[in-house]
Amino acid sequence: MGFGSGLAPKAPGTFGTLAAIPLYILFSSAALEWQLFIVVVGFLLGVYLCDVTARYLGVHDHPAIVWDEFVGFWLTMIALPLFNTELDWLLLVLGFIFFRFFDIVKPWPIRWVDKKIHGGFGIMFDDILAGIYAGSLLSVVIYYLY
Repeated sequence: MGFGSGLAPKAPGTFGTLAAIPLYILFSSAALEWQLFIVVVGFLLGVYLCDVTARYLGVHDHPAIVWDEFVGFWLTMIALPLFNTELDWLLLVLGFIFFRFFDIVKPWPIRWVDKKIHGGFGIMFDDILAGIYAGSLLSVVIYYLY
């Protein structure tokens, strides 16, 4: 579900997040309700698919599983429509950097969730938390830029 981005030999999560950007750009101008719908459906679908994939591969949160990065990044960027301005591209890059930072560093409680909650829900939920952290930080940046 990551268009093969999870098969990158190094940094598959980063490549997965990069692969999420074009889809985000496609739905970024949709109403907030539709964006929330996409994130919720993506999360629920991800819980199931990540669980099945992890069981099949025999590894919890295998690096090739990157759907969680897609949904986490989309949550980071939710409600931020892109109008093709320089500021939009800056915010897109910052959202990417912030999300990757929180997904890699895993501050509390993200690390706890990653270690203690298994299955598809655990795989997805730590990235949801990273998306909330990153989106919150991005909101602070937007507040000061505008």
